[in-house]
Amino acid sequence: MAKGAVVAEVNLNQVEHQIARGFRWMRFQRDIESAYLEEYTRVRVRRAPIWAIIGTIIYNLVFFGDATMVPERLDRLMVVRFGVFTPFALLATLAVWKWPSARNYDLLSLSVVLLGGSLPMLAVMDSASPYLFNYQSGNIATFLFLAIGLRPRFWVMVTGLASLLAVHLGICSSIDSFDPVAFEGMVTGYVTISIFLAIGAYFQEQADRMNFLNRIRASLLQDRLQQQSERDELSGLRNRHSLRQVEKNLWEAGAADPVIQVLILDIDHFKLFNDVHGHLAGDDCIRRISTAISDTLGDRGIAFRYGGEEFLIILPGSDSEQALETAQSIRTVIERTAMPHRGLRPAGVVTASLGMAGGNRYEVSLQQLISRADLALYEAKRQGRNRVSVGSAPLKRIV
Repeated sequence: MAKGAVVAEVNLNQVEHQIARGFRWMRFQRDIESAYLEEYTRVRVRRAPIWAIIGTIIYNLVFFGDATMVPERLDRLMVVRFGVFTPFALLATLAVWKWPSARNYDLLSLSVVLLGGSLPMLAVMDSASPYLFNYQSGNIATFLFLAIGLRPRFWVMVTGLASLLAVHLGICSSIDSFDPVAFEGMVTGYVTISIFLAIGAYFQEQADRMNFLNRIRASLLQDRLQQQSERDELSGLRNRHSLRQVEKNLWEAGAADPVIQVLILDIDHFKLFNDVHGHLAGDDCIRRISTAISDTLGDRGIAFRYGGEEFLIILPGSDSEQALETAQSIRTVIERTAMPHRGLRPAGVVTASLGMAGGNRYEVSLQQLISRADLALYEAKRQGRNRVSVGSAPLKRIV
């Protein structure tokens, strides 16, 4: 799932509640956690091949240290470094690249460091080399690689550090050449480093998660502001501010079908309705008319609140017959909504008049179509209202 799709499933209230509540156990509520894990996976998997190459090269360069400190076990170390670990690390990285997920990446991190840390020590644990104690200290690089390079999730990090600690100290405890004092020093050193790395990982992930929440919050706030700038607050329809962008998309960006139809709708006797019923009822009337337009229009066009009681509807790709059918449907639905209009004599219901005009976007501008539809609207009013009037020279669909 794409990032935008996941973030679209998260709303601003969820994010602000999560920020206020915190995430002490390194876990968000479900939707936000899914979004976080998608980003986590995308970033880690993208970096995995780089770390695989760097880590494998460094791991194998230590072979020169093997030759110096434990030369009598060089044949074993050659097998575990080049014959076992290197192909495993590369194949595991390819698998995560092919099947990316947070779980798979975390499993890769654990398996790579556990195998990489244990194999050399298992290969030399029966060595009589006087440098064996120095040799085992190189395993600290495995702890650092897990915490700084791979950086799995915190609880995976803790599991990895604890497992590395258990495996390494378990192997070293079986080596007879390590006296108790040296082993105690080793335990103290590795435990201390593991604790520091775990604490660092905790605060690092806290910062990462908070940054993630703040980025999502900023994005959602921007989307809300964008929507508010393009939507009429009362009707929920697009406003005149957004008309320029729609015009640009249809005229400048182009469309598959160049035919455009425009409808202008005006609520009949709306000033009188406001005078008789009051402005609160007038606002409710606007909302109900807007709902009728949206429900009837569906995805066939784009509706705007163009003025106080005036609405603009753009129908891309509709020929004149289709547009006329749409206009009549909207007019009928509004009439059948049966909103009482006590200002009429005799009392009646709220109705609407529509003017319609169409053209080829290569030959006519949106403003020209609006002007033609506006003239047609005046004609509908003149003819008695609650009707649709068609402007001059509507065009059929161009095939």
